[in-house]
Amino acid sequence: MKIIKQLFWIFLFSLLGTIVSELISSFIAIPGSVIGMILMFFALHTKLLDIEKVDSVATWITANMAILFVPSGVGIMANFDVLADRWWQLIIIMLVTTTLTMILVGRSVQGIKRRDDAKKLNKERMGD
Repeated sequence: MKIIKQLFWIFLFSLLGTIVSELISSFIAIPGSVIGMILMFFALHTKLLDIEKVDSVATWITANMAILFVPSGVGIMANFDVLADRWWQLIIIMLVTTTLTMILVGRSVQGIKRRDDAKKLNKERMGD
């Protein structure tokens, strides 16, 4: 019964994300699954939803994530002729987005590290 309750919460946020996605689709196209994850994050962060209510199922889903990519892989293989004509565009997109992601993450980590180092230095100075 615990697993069913945990699945309920995950599916509820997925449904809410899909509803919100449909409501805002005339303004911006964001997948319902992404919106659902964001809503669940905020519910967990603000303690509206306890982590214990989704922990076991979320851990299982994360551990078995490879299974969830099989339908996408099959879809890519089924539409390979469409992708074969645009392979160079896909390569460029992957290179640009990977580079931008690495730069963004690197700068973010550097900024956070500098801030933490400054806090530690201030605490040391205050303690002296």
